[in-house]
Amino acid sequence: MTQPYRFSWFDWFCLWYPPGWLILFNRHWQHYKPDANGWNWLEYGLFLLPCGFYLALANRWLRLKVRSLGRSPTLSLSAEPDPVYQKAFQEEILTPIVTRYFRATLHYVEKLPANGPLIVAMNHAGMCFPWDFVSLGFLIGKQRDWFVQPLAHPIFFDHPWLMWWLPNGWAQVLGGVRAERQSLETALQGNDAKKHVLLYAPESWRGLSKGWQQRYQLATFDPSFLRLSVRDRVPVLPVVCIGSEYLHPLTLNLPWLARRLGMPLFPLSPLVLVFVLFPSMGVWAMRSRLHYYVQPIERPWEQIEPKEKTQTRTYRLAEALRSRLQTVIDQLRREQR
Repeated sequence: MTQPYRFSWFDWFCLWYPPGWLILFNRHWQHYKPDANGWNWLEYGLFLLPCGFYLALANRWLRLKVRSLGRSPTLSLSAEPDPVYQKAFQEEILTPIVTRYFRATLHYVEKLPANGPLIVAMNHAGMCFPWDFVSLGFLIGKQRDWFVQPLAHPIFFDHPWLMWWLPNGWAQVLGGVRAERQSLETALQGNDAKKHVLLYAPESWRGLSKGWQQRYQLATFDPSFLRLSVRDRVPVLPVVCIGSEYLHPLTLNLPWLARRLGMPLFPLSPLVLVFVLFPSMGVWAMRSRLHYYVQPIERPWEQIEPKEKTQTRTYRLAEALRSRLQTVIDQLRREQR
């Protein structure tokens, strides 16, 4: 049995030094899942220096090329969800990040149902690594014995940068679900459906890329989760997050540059120069206070009107939910002021 991971002084240093977050994730992974192809200590040290990540990347690429006898190094994508490792990661890594750094709080816990399956729909912002969803999954997991799986864009599984930043199969092992119809359906049809919970962003990338000026305005909802909810009678639990807009503040999106780089968005802010010097900060975000407000559970199939077309029905339900959550956001902002 592998001993639990213990935070050392170096881990605390990595937590409070932004370029060190990538080190923290990889060190924890290699404690439980040793990987000779992963980053090593020399490369960790280079992460901490301006432009050192580029040297570390070149060193690792050369190591893998030599090991593969001259063939171009590749990273395997095959991995399965691992609830055991997910729990260890939550308790040993996410606990200090979510509670001490993001200071996340879950309000109206009494509205959480006792069992799943469940689709948790939340507004999405920040234009950075999805810490608003990661923190919500952590908080829900503390309240219920559920296997929480965030729905993620295929970029988190396929993009070359993330494949080299993070451990091989990291997103899959931690329960990430590709934002594709078949993956979405499979995630809610496991052996123990009562413990399966899917975190879903109805705004999709439109919410993440809407920019600082529209940070409190909900983008159009994608109704795909409502079609699944109605078909399989899976309840929807809306959650409103306040504070995620400060994860990467004063940010604009450059869609033309994002398309050139094969990315869904390209954030531009005063922090971009720092990211160029320290690319390992790609998994980091500004310190914020994340507040989550659980809303009453919804059963969309009970709101269906007779003889209504399927497409019209789902778009109507999506717009009605978006309108309700927008009202809650506006009310919470007035109360904060």
